[in-house]
Amino acid sequence: MATENIDDNVLEKVEGLSLPTIPEVPPEEGRLPAKFDPLQKYLQEISRYPVLSREEEEAIAKTYYETKDPSLAYKLVVSNLRLVAKIALEFQKFWAYNFLDLLQEGNLGLLQAVKKFDPYKGVKFSYYASFWIKAYILKYIMDNWKLVKMGTTQAQRKLFYKLRKEKERLSALGFEPTSKEIASRLGVKEREVEEMEARMFSQDLSLEAPVSYESEDTLGDFLKDSKPTPEDHYARAEILNNFKRILKEFAQDLRGKDYVIFYERLLADEPKTLNELSQKLGISKERVRQIEEKLIKRMRKYIQERLPDATIYPQALVYKE
Repeated sequence: MATENIDDNVLEKVEGLSLPTIPEVPPEEGRLPAKFDPLQKYLQEISRYPVLSREEEEAIAKTYYETKDPSLAYKLVVSNLRLVAKIALEFQKFWAYNFLDLLQEGNLGLLQAVKKFDPYKGVKFSYYASFWIKAYILKYIMDNWKLVKMGTTQAQRKLFYKLRKEKERLSALGFEPTSKEIASRLGVKEREVEEMEARMFSQDLSLEAPVSYESEDTLGDFLKDSKPTPEDHYARAEILNNFKRILKEFAQDLRGKDYVIFYERLLADEPKTLNELSQKLGISKERVRQIEEKLIKRMRKYIQERLPDATIYPQALVYKE
């Protein structure tokens, strides 16, 4: 399920209806302030809101669907804040940082669920909302798990969520949680499991970090320079010269339509269209295409006979000067 931007007006109206906030409590005179736990305070706040019965929830959802009354959206949101907390706890094992971050993202998913929910499809709102809540929390974790984003597709996010659970389940059953076994059970490729494990359990390192305590060299000093070397420049020039020479030899035997199509379509910086060549040569576009196809086959065979290692040449031409 793709996350979408929440309508600003709806969000502002819902927020304007005083969702749970954490008040500032001044310390008593002569006493040190007690340690304040914002998470505990938040959980106490949301516990004040009653959970709606299915009939109440359905009636409110239908009325909101028809009227878009923000006060009804507010009721749907606050009555499901405990659902967000419950789902966020499931993800806590993946997130060693501030748990309130997960609650915040889950609440955004809940707001989006309120906006998108269709009560006439026979689905309970809390069930529908749970998917949006999980989607927002999971996307937040994936976006912030590493310095470099991981799990950018829906399939990767699913694998990220299921991988740890499946490893724990296999271990509990007495099986060795190998990549092959996990891939088989999750219906994915073994390579995808290995790549996700490497991303999940690897450590981020700064390029400015020293290679050892006693060295002044940094990890960045050992990265390969992406700029072409003088040898690369020389090899590229030699390859281009060989190709130019062979193409020139190949063109010497071309006559008539073959010659025109070769130079004006295959070698031109701005190739002429099939329509332009058909008008110039007085033949159909299909005939021009057939001649072009035969020329390409002849040229490929000609080059391979004279340059047997021609297949590796494109790899030497990939960089730009």
